[in-house]
Amino acid sequence: MPEGLTAEIQKNSWTLPPLFQWLQTEGNIAPLEMYRTFNCGIGMAIVLESTQVAAAKTVLESMGETVYTLGVIRAQQAGEAATVVI
Repeated sequence: MPEGLTAEIQKNSWTLPPLFQWLQTEGNIAPLEMYRTFNCGIGMAIVLESTQVAAAKTVLESMGETVYTLGVIRAQQAGEAATVVI
């Protein structure tokens, strides 16, 4: 992530797969630790300009991919990490 920017991920933008739900429960892992340590079912992320999202989603879904809009890239606040999950 370029300096001065933060990826703000919305934790409710996708459903945590059953395997990760089990791992969190059985391992007694805090939600923020889950997001920090595991991909939580998100295999790959593509960062696009907002004007390109609809077209990319159409192409990817036509190829059988499941597409989620996970969040936004925004200006980083003082002392904030490059990625935050809210």
